[in-house]
Amino acid sequence: MSSEQQVALVVGASRGIGRQVAIDLAKNGYAVVVAAKSTSDAYATKPFPPDPNSQQSTISTVEREIREAGGQSTAIAVDTRDFDNVQRMVDETVKIYGHIDVLIYNSGAIWWSSVENTPMKRFQLMQRINVEGLYGTIQACLPHFKNHGWKARVIVVSPPIYSRFFRGKTAYAMGKVGMSILTKGLAMDWEREGKKDMAITSIWPASSIKSAATGQITKVDPDAEKDLRKPEIYSDAILAMLRAPIADVNGLIDLDEDFLRNHEGVTDFSKYSVVKGAVPRRIMPANFPDLTVAEQADEGRRTDSMKLRASKI
Repeated sequence: MSSEQQVALVVGASRGIGRQVAIDLAKNGYAVVVAAKSTSDAYATKPFPPDPNSQQSTISTVEREIREAGGQSTAIAVDTRDFDNVQRMVDETVKIYGHIDVLIYNSGAIWWSSVENTPMKRFQLMQRINVEGLYGTIQACLPHFKNHGWKARVIVVSPPIYSRFFRGKTAYAMGKVGMSILTKGLAMDWEREGKKDMAITSIWPASSIKSAATGQITKVDPDAEKDLRKPEIYSDAILAMLRAPIADVNGLIDLDEDFLRNHEGVTDFSKYSVVKGAVPRRIMPANFPDLTVAEQADEGRRTDSMKLRASKI
């Protein structure tokens, strides 16, 4: 591998959106580490490539797809609930490729129901995979970002923060919004610390994207397929985010369609419709609340628990 080649670690890359993002990053010249729990014997998988939204699609088959298309890829199994496992994944990536230029966190667990109908085990699973998994993956990457001169991009799959998102899925929203708060907060850290070549950005779909999850809906209601988009819109938006200036994307939480429209000038999204000629319904609001306040720059008296603890030792 050329030392100039960009390296992307895609966590949650076994199927659906994560698979497509990994494949399109490889097409655009990245060496791609595909990470998730599911593995298989890719050369025994028939037909190949498998349905990208099926259980037959694993990090092993995605690695094979990329390599057979002429790209560079390595599959690394990971359980994002286990921080030691996450650290091994990150360390192995750096051992193989020398550095990480792009981290994409797509792993996620989903359960949409009321608080009453969300058992504690479901709640804990979502928090461990969603917000805790993201936090741990970033923690494991930070020393390597430092060693590489603090030049990297992080993309997080998490939503804009607004109240309607909480309705009917409070437990899920607690984790996903927590991920978005990490995007906002870490961006502020990097700004305060003068890390001008670091950016963290969140992305979320404006319209539903065809996946294993939406497949459960279309099985019951086949007509719902007209409201789905192909996952390529997500990978195109992520690639656009990676091309954008740091100042435009650090701390940004945006939708795939809106970013492509506002930053790439895209006006025709018809090629992304699963059903030709259909116009998928937008599931997200047209506008989102501004989270800043008039006193945004006033931090008062800064407190750093790490420094306070060190002073007591």
